[in-house]
Amino acid sequence: MRNSSIERLRERVRGPVVTSDNDGYDEARKVYNAMIDRRPAAVVQCANAGDVMAAVDYARDNELDLAVRGGGHSVPGFGTCDDGVVADLSGMRGVRVDPERRTARVDGGATWGDFDAATHAFGLATTGGIVSTTGVAGLTLGGGIGYLTRSLGLSCDNLISADVVTAEGKLLVASEQEHDDLFWAIRGGGGNFGAVTSFEFRLSPVKDIYGGPILYELEDAGTVLRSFRELIADAPEELGGFPAFQIAPPLPFIPENRHGDAFILIVACWAGPMDEGERAVQRFRDIAPVVAEHVGPMPYSALNSAFDALVPPGLQHYWKANFVTELSDATITAHLDHGPRLPAMNSTVHIYPINGACHRVAPQDTAFAYRDATFATVIAGMWPDPADNEANTAWVRDYYQATAPHSEEGGYINFMAEDDQDRIRANYRGNYERLVEVKKAYDPSNLFHVNQNIKP
Repeated sequence: MRNSSIERLRERVRGPVVTSDNDGYDEARKVYNAMIDRRPAAVVQCANAGDVMAAVDYARDNELDLAVRGGGHSVPGFGTCDDGVVADLSGMRGVRVDPERRTARVDGGATWGDFDAATHAFGLATTGGIVSTTGVAGLTLGGGIGYLTRSLGLSCDNLISADVVTAEGKLLVASEQEHDDLFWAIRGGGGNFGAVTSFEFRLSPVKDIYGGPILYELEDAGTVLRSFRELIADAPEELGGFPAFQIAPPLPFIPENRHGDAFILIVACWAGPMDEGERAVQRFRDIAPVVAEHVGPMPYSALNSAFDALVPPGLQHYWKANFVTELSDATITAHLDHGPRLPAMNSTVHIYPINGACHRVAPQDTAFAYRDATFATVIAGMWPDPADNEANTAWVRDYYQATAPHSEEGGYINFMAEDDQDRIRANYRGNYERLVEVKKAYDPSNLFHVNQNIKP
């Protein structure tokens, strides 16, 4: 790109435009997954929707790749690209709560930590993720699975409207009343249809929850998984949480001589009346002998950030995932074989229940198609040392290959790896062809292709 071209872009935007000859370029191009090392031609650190429009126009007019970055947590590194333009929204982090209407207006670069801090003050929440540094945008556009899914549905089920910059550089409002086809597509269709600069969410009364992690011995893992499967099938929808495999970090509630050991655990989250919380979570304690726990009343925002320290920026990441209609005995056997072999303390396997409120939305009502699935599994390989990449990636792949025959063909796009592009059609199942039509309408040249891409 000629310098004169970049200067014209700088004149149009309020935020900085960072190129390789600027101080701070290496920091500007950095993303959450340290396995990703790409060198964009320009990073537009957007200050407002107008800057996003300018970045989109610049990429389109110069026939450059365009990456859109919100929280930056994309495991495949879709928040950056080589030789193209990054529209970095991470400076746009405002959250405005309307407690009377129980809504929140959230900028496209906000994290769930930003969101929770603003809404908790009013005793309100919506379904966020599991780590508070995750971007609101990426999680919501892919669907949005979290602690409150069983009681409130997915993040995208609580979306009222969104401001979207399209491939033409126009800012549109997508809702049930305006551009309803676009609104349908962005609720699970990822970043395929534009750059979302603002989200409006419906909020629900959730302030404090009763929950936390409960650790059991690996020898009881089969009992824990089978019991969780039965309990969660008809549990009150206010009861959320998930089973997981985890190496114990050095936390005070875990016996010191067990730090570094692998465990099966359940992270519980009761979002109903507080006086019913202990009884609701007791059913998990009764499954098997408890090694350690950190369970009790706490702010929802505290639980939603409890794992942040285990997954700091700069780790190596490689993930795989599948939806599971039934957590069968054969599936559990595969988990028992591979789950205990966690390669690092940062690595984990989560089995999220997505029944309850999530099932009350029909598969065709949003782009998120797997409304009949009961669980969403993620094999999250995360570790600090690049020297371990080959061995630890192999652990993720072997684990996935063992569970795939007992799972649905598709998986949750927010958990997909860069080498999962051949699964796009399966990930959207019966909604795929309709998504292609929306893509043709709003992005016929596939400008927004740095993602789990739906080709027009």
